[in-house]
Order: sequence, then C-alpha cells, then structure tokens
Amino acid sequence: MGMLDILRISSSGMKAQRTRMEAISTNLANVHSTKTEEGGPFRKKEVVFAPEDVSEETPFGSMLEHKMEGVKVEEIVESAKPFERTYDPYHPHADSDGYVSLPNVNVMEEMSDMVAATRAYEANVNVAGSVKQMFQKSLEIGQ
Repeated sequence: MGMLDILRISSSGMKAQRTRMEAISTNLANVHSTKTEEGGPFRKKEVVFAPEDVSEETPFGSMLEHKMEGVKVEEIVESAKPFERTYDPYHPHADSDGYVSLPNVNVMEEMSDMVAATRAYEANVNVAGSVKQMFQKSLEIGQ
C-alpha cells in the first residue's frame, strides 16, 4: 500500500464522517419538530457506512484478503425507533386524546455520536498530516 492509497482512504473517512456530522446536525436541529411535510414528527436520520471495495457477494471470512479502498456512505436511513408521546392538550399538534408525538431524537445520543464523529475525523486528518510529513522527509532525503 502506497502513500497515495493511504491518503485516498483517509480522505474517504473524512468525507464519510462529514456526512455523519451533517446528519447529526439535522437531527439536533429538528429535536422539537412535531410536524414535517410528511405529516408526522421528525424521524432521526442515521448514516450507514460500507467499505468501498468489498461487494455484498464477498464472504466475511475473505474480506481481509481484499484490498480496502476506504469507506463510503451506503445510505442515510430513518430510524425505526418509536416516537415519544407526551400529554400536552394545548399543543397545536396534539391528537384528540391530548397527546403529542415527539421526534425520536435523543440529544445525549446525538452529542455522543457527534464527539465520536469528530474524533474519527481528527484521526483521519492526523493520518493525512503524517503522510504529508513522510513525503516531505523523503524529498529532503533525495536532495
């Protein structure tokens, strides 16, 4: 594996984590959205990652034999977690029984996911920085 391969893998990781951060930001921005265009409360968005090189037909045991090309965002799905219902008969979106369905977004979970995504992004930035230093050192040796 060459240095350019490492940079490619690192940049794919940064791109994937950026997409994850965007989904987390959307979730946090809509934590109180009880009505969307679809009609119900906001549903949490979750990012699904997949390796770029390995196909679905590749058996798990032989995945390590393949050269990984990085990570990609396979899809962004809506969470199947149920909505929280709270009694608030004066809320404009309350049903006939006085209950309001709130988004299935947990602020604490989103904040911990944000920290994890930030750390993963930073790790990929550090890898890219290390490769840059190796390039510079190899150029100095060649002088």
